[in-house]
Amino acid sequence: MSAGATITVIGEAMLELSRSDGESWNLRYGGDVINTAVHLARFGHRVRFASAIGTDPMSEDLRRAWEVEGIDTSLVQSAAHRLPGLYAIETDAMGERSFHYWRSESAARQMFALPGSDAMAAQAVETDLLYFSLITLAILPDEGRERLLSLCDAVHARGGMVAFDGNYRPRLWPDAETARLWRDRAIARCDIGLPTLADEVEMGEANDPADAAGRWGAEQGRQIVVKLGGEGCLIGGRAVPPPRRIDVIDSSGAGDAFNGGFLDARLRGVPPVEAALAGHRLAGWNIGRRGAIPARDEEAPY
Repeated sequence: MSAGATITVIGEAMLELSRSDGESWNLRYGGDVINTAVHLARFGHRVRFASAIGTDPMSEDLRRAWEVEGIDTSLVQSAAHRLPGLYAIETDAMGERSFHYWRSESAARQMFALPGSDAMAAQAVETDLLYFSLITLAILPDEGRERLLSLCDAVHARGGMVAFDGNYRPRLWPDAETARLWRDRAIARCDIGLPTLADEVEMGEANDPADAAGRWGAEQGRQIVVKLGGEGCLIGGRAVPPPRRIDVIDSSGAGDAFNGGFLDARLRGVPPVEAALAGHRLAGWNIGRRGAIPARDEEAPY
């Protein structure tokens, strides 16, 4: 697959309130899949975002901000009487985060139940790479989850690929067993798997990186990258540490940035281990700045 491929990212994007050490709140936007989408668009890929937002002024501000980043928003539906989700991040002096969410009635939860959802799904099928996460599945009702998994099957039927990130947020699930069920169904449909070891441990299954890779089907032809936080990642049975140590300013979006750097490199034909290093470089740049999606600067590895 080349850098000219079409990437369709599906999930929820939210308004982001953030502050550090008691400073004033800053309003931005974020969300795991939109973070990765922005990074991929900055690398020059053709990226489409499939989701739903409201018809309010803030929702329109979100749409414009994504378009400024080069993201195609034609698959973002507008839901009357719904609002985008909101989350707040507080970051301590060590760069560690605490989260607070207001998303139970967000528009994105209805993305497969709106009048335009059939058209959205029909267009989303026409992609070279479909990317989503366990959070995408978590926010959807069961019918929406089934439709998303069917979309994965349709993408494969057309010769496309599926990448899946295992972001686990316990608050979004009734229990870990339910999360594992939907995670495993998504894993069965992915070509590229991007789990985080800490999430797998919290879900009560993996004991170490190799165990997590095995549970995600690394021996079944899938390309599995187990993210290990500051220790790097495991890919193809090989540990790949970050190329250098970074002082953490804000760890928001680190894994999403890694995904963006890794997927960009793989789409360009870079070998897996080198692609993992590209992911580390982008994640390192990200955590050295504030916000889930920092503004570009001269040090950005795009």
